[in-house]
Amino acid sequence: MNRDLTELLNLARDYERQLPDLRLPAGQPDSRPIASWIDHTLLKPEATPEQIEQLCKEAREYQFATVCINPVYVPLAHRLLEGSGVGVCTVVGFPLGATLAEAKADETRRVIEAGAAEVDMVIAIGLLKGARYEAAADDIRRVVETAHTRGAKVKVILEMALLTRFEKITGCLISRMAGADFVKTSTGFGPGGATVEDVALMRRVVGLQTEVKAAGGIRTLADARAMLEAGATRLGTSAGVKLVQEAEQETR
Repeated sequence: MNRDLTELLNLARDYERQLPDLRLPAGQPDSRPIASWIDHTLLKPEATPEQIEQLCKEAREYQFATVCINPVYVPLAHRLLEGSGVGVCTVVGFPLGATLAEAKADETRRVIEAGAAEVDMVIAIGLLKGARYEAAADDIRRVVETAHTRGAKVKVILEMALLTRFEKITGCLISRMAGADFVKTSTGFGPGGATVEDVALMRRVVGLQTEVKAAGGIRTLADARAMLEAGATRLGTSAGVKLVQEAEQETR
């Protein structure tokens, strides 16, 4: 195991002993409209082109951060959202994370060339749980290098509900070491979604240099605010329109 990974694992063990006593980093922004925090998401395998068109129409209207869609719809979303200020986010190695690292990197290149500005990749969950840390880090690094050389951001989906606390900490640290822009809680297809506890843990571990995306089960404005207060800087949800409407009703 290389020196960087050895130091990382020692750090993970230190964090595990110290948490939850570590302070949550201060300075998280909280004044932007709720829509600007949201990846307006439709990742169901049965999603139709017409539904993606509606998703993009809503994203334009409400000015969500991005639409988050499956790779097959990236060209369509890119065309519909061009000039809107709304980005196109897609997924790689989704939803299991068990594809070859080379395949993830190639998929990343292809979706960026098709118009994606952000890539949410699933970590090789089994490698992380099996303590194959160098391979797990290399899997992320290949995607990050492919994306960053093309001007795109990478979010690493850890599927937190499948991990022990030590694995959660290690997954966050590996993602940060590999250069990921975000760590993300869930695919939405696993055994559990985002929790306030997991988001707070992620924020404590990655600090303020890496962003945190909460995704999975965010259905109400109260859910969204709880995630943001815990340290999330992006929310993945299919209920974005509902959340915005709830926020609008509060101001009336």
